[in-house]
Amino acid sequence: MNGVVIILIAIIVLAAGYLLYGRWLTKKWGIDPNAKTPAYTEYDGVDYVPAERSVVFGHQFASIAGAAPINGPIQAAIFGWLPPLLWCLLGGVFFGAVQDFSAMYASVKNKGHSIGIIIEQYIGKFGKKLFLAFCWLFCILVVAAFADIVAGTFNGFDTEGALVASNASVATTSILFIIAAVGLGFFLRVSKLPTIGNSAVAIVLLVACIALGLALPIYQTLGFWHIFIFIYIFVASVVPVWALLQPRDYLNSYLLIVMIIAAVVGILAYNPSVNLVPFTSFEVNGQYLFPTLFVTIACGAISGFHSLVSSGTASKQIKNERDMLPVSFGSMLLEVMLAVISLVCVAYLADGTTLPEGTPPQIFATAIATFLTKLGIPESFSTTLILLAVSAFGLTSLDSVARVGRLSFQEFFYNTDKSDEEQSPVVKVLANKYVATILTLVLAYILAKRGYADIWPLFGSANQLLGALSLIACAVFLKHTKRSGWMLWVPLACMLLITFSALGLKVVSLVKNLAATPNFGDGLQLVFAVLLLILGVIVAIMGIKKLAAPASDAAPASK
Repeated sequence: MNGVVIILIAIIVLAAGYLLYGRWLTKKWGIDPNAKTPAYTEYDGVDYVPAERSVVFGHQFASIAGAAPINGPIQAAIFGWLPPLLWCLLGGVFFGAVQDFSAMYASVKNKGHSIGIIIEQYIGKFGKKLFLAFCWLFCILVVAAFADIVAGTFNGFDTEGALVASNASVATTSILFIIAAVGLGFFLRVSKLPTIGNSAVAIVLLVACIALGLALPIYQTLGFWHIFIFIYIFVASVVPVWALLQPRDYLNSYLLIVMIIAAVVGILAYNPSVNLVPFTSFEVNGQYLFPTLFVTIACGAISGFHSLVSSGTASKQIKNERDMLPVSFGSMLLEVMLAVISLVCVAYLADGTTLPEGTPPQIFATAIATFLTKLGIPESFSTTLILLAVSAFGLTSLDSVARVGRLSFQEFFYNTDKSDEEQSPVVKVLANKYVATILTLVLAYILAKRGYADIWPLFGSANQLLGALSLIACAVFLKHTKRSGWMLWVPLACMLLITFSALGLKVVSLVKNLAATPNFGDGLQLVFAVLLLILGVIVAIMGIKKLAAPASDAAPASK
């Protein structure tokens, strides 16, 4: 087995998944190209803003990718290359892509509402409250973890105080991306250029930012970048999506897609050997294949966070219902491709059952840079650009998850049975977007200062449980709107079993650790783990009861 064979298998499976399974789903559920989408019917100029398919695709892909499709497969390679590959391909097509598409479909058919509001309509208000609380806690975890990771990629100094030029260049380029995105946002809003013209402008800006970033590195400390990133997140969470979120993701999507294409071409040219064994053992260093594999690889197979992006931000920008399949299903399959590339990287650098040293982004960058030398590209240049792309993954995810966290907090308190004027004074304050954003980010900042290592172990389990809950909500929606939803039942059953097992084992492990050595980090993890487990169990029970109930018990079908 070699890297080229693995890549070709992935391309064939993913292409077949999109052309056959994805299109079959659109026929089963129904797409109306003449219907006015929520981007028009609910237009507010802030969250509800129609955008071209390429722009929304860029937002969706850049938001969902993050660093997880690189981290997960590389970490899961402790079990060999075969289990991660099977989970990525089968899970990506039949679990992840279906979840992303169904979440976006349900949202677009329900005025662009998030999964939380859909739960309220089809399961009940109490279920909505619990789900939104779960989402808010989850978003705090994600913001804290990713903010600390991104700040680390910007840190201009190593542990010895020496300058780190690659990090400083990444920081400069990322700042320039933000500035360029604002300008591009206004340009896209007023320009009459066709899509190809807008793309050309975006590519020119992207190249200019990279060139300046490499020439003018900014050296600052980790603490400085923590503050900078949270200020940026706050602004990105409250400004209209067309002003920053859409154009920034549009810019970054080109960088990310070019990186994936370059990686595939590099693998095909270099033809790397697979030095990792296909399968090691069901138990490695105290970690068992089940459920560890399935929560370690979240993005790249199925990720609950994707449902929040699909229903929380992207659905509000869909211009035509025909765009839903390529934006949601297509983005997920492209992310699976990235996960498979990551797996090839670690399999090439491994030695039998021994994984290479270094963090997953370093392993990824080292391998891809090596592959690209076959094309005559200097290794140092490739490494810097790849690390820049990985950093862009994390920062664009922060854009979206912070906004989703803010929306979840607002929706938790907002009474949908009353108009804006009828809301109580307390609700008006708590549902204010500035208040909701500040409260969300303050808690995330406190956790981020602890370091992502304290909270990362919970991310995978919470993320996958969120996916299971989203699948339940979508299955209930499909059933009670007279649409076929049986294709969601197996994925949601599997994800419930996986996540409740993983969270249960995590709680037991944390209790043992605290009994032996009490510490703040484990205590904080235990609080989050217990809350997430309780909320998840209750919402799952309520959803399954609705799924098993006669269709007549549900709310009226939407259009």
